[in-house]
Amino acid sequence: MACTLTATATALTLAAPPAAAAQPAYPGHTTSRYITAQNTPADTTRAREAGCADATTGNHGLRILFLGTQEHPDQLRHPGTTAQTTTPRIPADATVDIAAAYAAGFHSCNTHGATAHLALGVNNKDDGGTDPATAGAAWADIIDTAARRAGDPDITVTGAIDAEPSWSSPAWARAWIDAYTDTTDRRLYAANSAGGCPTPGQNSTTCNNGWTVADVHHLATGAAPTVYAMPQIYRTDGIQARQWANISAWGAHHRNQPLRAAGALSQHTACTQRGGCQRTDNTPRQAWTQLRDALNARDATRVTRLPYASDMRWP
Repeated sequence: MACTLTATATALTLAAPPAAAAQPAYPGHTTSRYITAQNTPADTTRAREAGCADATTGNHGLRILFLGTQEHPDQLRHPGTTAQTTTPRIPADATVDIAAAYAAGFHSCNTHGATAHLALGVNNKDDGGTDPATAGAAWADIIDTAARRAGDPDITVTGAIDAEPSWSSPAWARAWIDAYTDTTDRRLYAANSAGGCPTPGQNSTTCNNGWTVADVHHLATGAAPTVYAMPQIYRTDGIQARQWANISAWGAHHRNQPLRAAGALSQHTACTQRGGCQRTDNTPRQAWTQLRDALNARDATRVTRLPYASDMRWP
C-alpha cells in the first residue's frame, strides 16, 4: 500500500500544471511634462525646478519631456499647436540646455538616491516643413549631445517620440524613426497612440489615416532593438490597452516580436490642469494595470516586467 500511495503522489506531482508566471507589480509613477519653452532664461530655470521637484519624490524611472513639433529650419513649436500658432519657437538645440538644467535640478535635490531615464521627445506632426529623415537624424544628434552634457550618473538621457496616426503619413513616421535609430544607439521611448487600430477579435489590420497595425508596431518596437513602447493608455474603458495588446499579438505572430513594452503613459494630471477630458483621464495606476492585464491575457504577449508608469502634466 505504501508503494502504491507513493507512486500515486509522484504521478499527481508530475501531472500538476506549471505555476503561472508572476504578474508584475505596479511600480509607482513618475511625472512627464509638456514643455512650453519661450526661448528666454526662464526656460532653464523652470527645467531646473522641474528636475528638483521630480527628484524629491524619490521615484525611480522614466520621465519624458515633450518639446513639441520639429519645424524647418531647426526649430521647435509648442506641444498641442498647429503651424498657424503664434506661440514662440525655440532653436531645436535649446533642448540641450533644458535637459542640462533639468539634470542639474534633479542632482541637487536627489536626497533619496533616485535614478531617471530622461527622455526628450518630439511628435510626428508633418506640418513643420521638415524632411522626416533629416528631422529624425537631427533629433538623434540632439539626444547624443544632451546625454554628454547631462553629467549625472543617476540620469540616463534618451529620446522619445509621440507618433500618432492622425499626424502624418506612415511613410513620414517610418522615415523619421529609421533615421533616428540609424544615427544613434540611444534608447527611444515610443509614447504613441494607436488611433483606429483594431482590438482582439476584430478582423482588420487597418488604423487611422492610412496606417496599418504593421506601421504602428514598427514605430513602437519593430524599427530597432533600442525602441521601447510606452503607449498612451488614456481611455477609462480600456480600449487603448486592448489595441496595444492586439498590436503586440500581431508582432508576435508576424515578426516573432511582441511589443517591447516599457510601461504605460497616462494624462490624469494634464486633464486636471486643463479639463476637457471625456473618459480619457485614467490615473497612472489604472493605465498601467489596463496595459498589463491586456498584454497578459494571452501567452504570446505576456510580460513579466513592465517597469514604468508615467503621468503627463503641463509644465
